[in-house]
Amino acid sequence: MPRLAVAAAGLLLTATTTTTAFATAPPQPAPARIATTAPPARIATTAPRSAPARAALGPTDAATWYAPLSTRGRYVVDAHGDRFRLKGANWDGAQGSWTGSGSAADPANHHAGQDSHGIPLGLDRTPLPRLLADFHALGVNTIRLPFSNEMIHSTAPVPDNAVSANPQLRGRTPLEIYDAVVEALSQDGFAVILNNHTNTSRWCCGVDGNERWNSGQTTGRWADDWVFMARRYASVPRVVGADLYNEVRRDVLDDPNWGLGDDHDWYGAAQVAADRILTEANPRLLVVIEGINWTGVPVDGLPHGRPVLTPARTLSHTLVDSRKLVYSAHFYGYTGPRHSGATGIGETHDARYQDLSRTELAAALDDEAFFAEETGRHYTAPVWVSEFGIGSSETNAAARTWFGNVTDYFADHDADFAFWPLVGFEGHDDWALLRYDSAGHRSGILDGGDWRAAAWQHLMTAPGKTGAVAAVPVWRMLSTDHGDAVASLRVRATGDWDPGAHKAACPDGSRLAGLSHTGGRGLCTDAGTGDLRGAEARQTVVTDERNVPAGGDWASGYTKYQCPAGEFLIGYSLRGERLSAALCAPARAALPGAGRTVWFDRSDNRPADAAGGDFASGHYKGQCAADEYAAGIAFTTRVGSRPGPAALLCRAL
Repeated sequence: MPRLAVAAAGLLLTATTTTTAFATAPPQPAPARIATTAPPARIATTAPRSAPARAALGPTDAATWYAPLSTRGRYVVDAHGDRFRLKGANWDGAQGSWTGSGSAADPANHHAGQDSHGIPLGLDRTPLPRLLADFHALGVNTIRLPFSNEMIHSTAPVPDNAVSANPQLRGRTPLEIYDAVVEALSQDGFAVILNNHTNTSRWCCGVDGNERWNSGQTTGRWADDWVFMARRYASVPRVVGADLYNEVRRDVLDDPNWGLGDDHDWYGAAQVAADRILTEANPRLLVVIEGINWTGVPVDGLPHGRPVLTPARTLSHTLVDSRKLVYSAHFYGYTGPRHSGATGIGETHDARYQDLSRTELAAALDDEAFFAEETGRHYTAPVWVSEFGIGSSETNAAARTWFGNVTDYFADHDADFAFWPLVGFEGHDDWALLRYDSAGHRSGILDGGDWRAAAWQHLMTAPGKTGAVAAVPVWRMLSTDHGDAVASLRVRATGDWDPGAHKAACPDGSRLAGLSHTGGRGLCTDAGTGDLRGAEARQTVVTDERNVPAGGDWASGYTKYQCPAGEFLIGYSLRGERLSAALCAPARAALPGAGRTVWFDRSDNRPADAAGGDFASGHYKGQCAADEYAAGIAFTTRVGSRPGPAALLCRAL
């Protein structure tokens, strides 16, 4: 059965889910690491290929790249600011392969009859150096490496037969073997993105006890495990990303959501984990946040569908480092915008992606994911399709056409991608790009006769953005819906600047550019000037009108919280709807004094170009122009009036 997004039968029938208990022992310490060098080491991303591989696939980029990675607008870039396109594949196995029924010791009870033993597939069949050479021959430069939380805590060594082609790994736990794989990939020039795929070590992704990051565990424990993993590989230079959780979806009883603030809030949980990774573990990492894969019950007439990344249009993530966010989505032909991928029980009459025309497919991909690459929006980020795939024995004409159409779309849009899966057993998983028999002989897309090769070649060799990527303004949203949104490390270092209030502060390097009248939203940017803040550590919390000069009443009849001369707005706080304080920081150079009042208590008042996008959907909002800075906030406490921000004092940079 293909790797379904939802096991629909489990949504319709009450079933007992078997899970494996985590070991109680703490994770083992990491082995010695590759030292991180400064300046970043020059890293070759490809190795020479054999003649048959060249004939099958054609040339690939022979580029070099420099860790760590970050983002500029819709592009991932290396440490020198050059484009690094994520041309990836998923090396699965460490997330588990047991299907959840029958004895886990019987390979027949594992996906495609492949018992991974909780480690990356193929180590029982092929020496690790040969596997990596084959990966290079494919042309991939990035490996998405799934793991389970159970793997982290397991203390039992894998059986010797699980690593029979790599005897140096005998006697090691799954985590220690994962260590060795990470080290080898990094040394061989691959970018490695860690992916928390499952909680328990079993095959994903239905109603299986792994629906959400906190299925069977707390959000706090999940975040703790992420801090552990990010720290463990912090000195391995080519470990470049943390893919927070795979295919967040409905369990039998409830849906995940995006921003409700409850225990099933994926937006909030991802924000928490990202914050902890970047502040407690490894600030070098990209943070990959996947959209919601499924909500609702797949029954005609009942609400259901794949939200994917669409909620980010109105509620996007703001990290403490604005250039570390990557959004992610998965697309398979047998699923659809409102189709779970199920057949039989739970199958609806909604179209699958493979039923869509080329034009309809492109529109769906744009609407569900690639809108996030639009320039100059609060949600702008690279979109990585971290899973897509199809089998080499697929005979369905619609499915084959879909694969051609989707790879054409990725090629035409210069998209970042990762195929699922990379490695499989010959005669078992025909989806794998590379398959190995028990003697280690390889077959698959490199060896001829694989119908997928032409589409893969087109995707790998299509022209795209290379070289230096120009710096672009960053726009980011602040949301105080359910608590503080202090994205500035410099502000955090000063302590709680307004105890009891909901506080928001822009990430370091940006300034406050817009506010909403209700809803508590803000907009930050570095447009026009870059980092405006000076080197001084001080900041000013404004709670009265002492900084409003005589004759300078820019909002008559309203209370005005204005920054001192030479300072600009970086944050604000609220008590309920009422403005509580304004937060100001000193500028690196003198600031002009003349300005204008931007009112937004009765309608929107934003620049004509709408830079940043709608950062407060459904609320009135005001915004300074890109060549201005905000120096003050006005509000009223008149009976019958809303006490939220009503006007901004905007001054030319």
